[in-house]
Amino acid sequence: VDNKGIERETVCLHVGAGTFVPVKSEYISDHKMHTEPFEVTLSFLEKLCSLEEGQKVISVGTTSTRTLESLYFVGVQCIENGKPGPVEQWEPYRKEYSYTMKEAIGAIVAYLKENNMDDLVATPGITIVPSYKFTVVDMLVTNFHQPHSTLLLLISAFIGGEKWKDVYKYAMDNGFRFLSYGDSSLLFRG
Repeated sequence: VDNKGIERETVCLHVGAGTFVPVKSEYISDHKMHTEPFEVTLSFLEKLCSLEEGQKVISVGTTSTRTLESLYFVGVQCIENGKPGPVEQWEPYRKEYSYTMKEAIGAIVAYLKENNMDDLVATPGITIVPSYKFTVVDMLVTNFHQPHSTLLLLISAFIGGEKWKDVYKYAMDNGFRFLSYGDSSLLFRG
């Protein structure tokens, strides 16, 4: 990675058992998404803001993806309310947001600097399902998830429509291992 010019950054995630809770309700709107606190540094947020045209954000893991995408909505809160607050489960679907990723993340950077803070600690609860509009993540490295999971819904939203079925069929037909300690794939945003 280092000799390819790929920069790496880390986020601090507090992943809970809720990540693995299957969707049991008939409608996804009835599923209560768990929250998972995260922490990101000011320097990481500044790097996101300074991405040049053509540079890509590659997320490792669905929970990291949910964290990175939540940053956009934390930024929207900074723009609209002057400070970050909790990101509700269905926030991304309530209305169309016109802010760019750089504007939203830039608002977090400005808030942190104004308040002499080096880190953002937040607790996202967003659910990413088909129809979600990704604003931060361009590519995703992830393993193969179980049916009826919010993780599989995120994959479907990320690569678009029914394409996930082709990816999973290929994995099954070729003996890939599933779940947390299984094989992984590199997915491109659809």
